[in-house]
Amino acid sequence: MIRIEKLSKSYGKHNVLNSIDISFEKGKVYGVVGENGAGKTTLFKCIAGLESYSGQIHSDFEQLKDVIGFLQTEPFFFSKITGEEYIRLLTNARHVSLTNLKDKNIFDLPLNRYASTYSTGMKKKLALTAVLLQENQVFILDEPFNGVDIQSNLVITEIIKKLKSLGKTVIISSHIFSTLTETCDEIFLLKAGEIVKRVTENEYSNLEAEMKAVTIGNRIDQLELV
Repeated sequence: MIRIEKLSKSYGKHNVLNSIDISFEKGKVYGVVGENGAGKTTLFKCIAGLESYSGQIHSDFEQLKDVIGFLQTEPFFFSKITGEEYIRLLTNARHVSLTNLKDKNIFDLPLNRYASTYSTGMKKKLALTAVLLQENQVFILDEPFNGVDIQSNLVITEIIKKLKSLGKTVIISSHIFSTLTETCDEIFLLKAGEIVKRVTENEYSNLEAEMKAVTIGNRIDQLELV
């Protein structure tokens, strides 16, 4: 269980998160949606211990940051580190003894090449593979489907379902609404730094329709396409 109480975050005078109250249980998958700039990534970084904040984060773990696998939207790689070296670096950080890496390379990545030469999708898959092999208990996946080919998206979807079956806590953001409806137990709508709606599976279609209405409105007509 992870329980967040009154979490707020500001950069100077800019308030990014405003008194967030939210909780995540073991064995469940949660989606966080919202427009660009709503505060999703900042929220994830606060939970992962990468940002300071006001408020409280409670969990069943002695050190929450030590059991979180955080897949960032744009993972960072040193210029002279191969795919294999990157995976071993992250697993060593969790004191995980890694064996049979060749068999665990499910995305068929060229692990002998420098990770900095990978395409955007390959980098995402490499970073995901590394956090999965860390044997974490909590996974925060910030746009895991972004920039990844459709075949790999299918694999990632099944990975998320597998993590749920193993009793892990999974928190995802995605701009592809269907990927959330297929995997999530609950979805939270974040708007201007506040959780404004929480929906369960039987309400997903209503949330999607509401988001379309608010986001699209009459904008297409404004283009006056001919």
